[in-house]
Amino acid sequence: MADRSDVALLHPLLHDPDPAVRVHAAYALATAADPDRAVRGAFRARLGAEQDPMARAALVFAVAESTRAHPHAPTAKWIRERWRDRAEASEARLAAAIGWLCLSEEPAPDDLRAAVDELATDERARAMGALPWMADARTSGETGLRHCVRVMLHPEQAAPPEYDNPWAVLQH
Repeated sequence: MADRSDVALLHPLLHDPDPAVRVHAAYALATAADPDRAVRGAFRARLGAEQDPMARAALVFAVAESTRAHPHAPTAKWIRERWRDRAEASEARLAAAIGWLCLSEEPAPDDLRAAVDELATDERARAMGALPWMADARTSGETGLRHCVRVMLHPEQAAPPEYDNPWAVLQH
């Protein structure tokens, strides 16, 4: 968990010219102690200026993770609105859908399921693998996004086989 001195060092990196630096700064800051919601507020403020789709997704994931550690009902509602917003980047909408599922005890609404079904393409799942949250969720049998979607929305589906040998995929 990041402490106050870490926050002071990492916060300026949310504005770095390199989107990858912004993504990793959001990931590191998402674990910061944030009782006054200042870090979460910084994520939302940066989202207002962020143009890069993956960095937008990272900021949404960071808001969700921070909200999970420090519950805040208005922010959970805000995340719900992100996956419904068709003007939002697809990657950020997917991050919001996953984030909302992590925060909510409610069953997944039909419009969330429809948004995920539409947006969670194989190409996007591979691209979002660069986000630390999705890299953490990856298994050897599926991308992090596919794993999250299966576990959160389709738990009845069997997990794909784990392939320790990458050549095994070609033998099936």
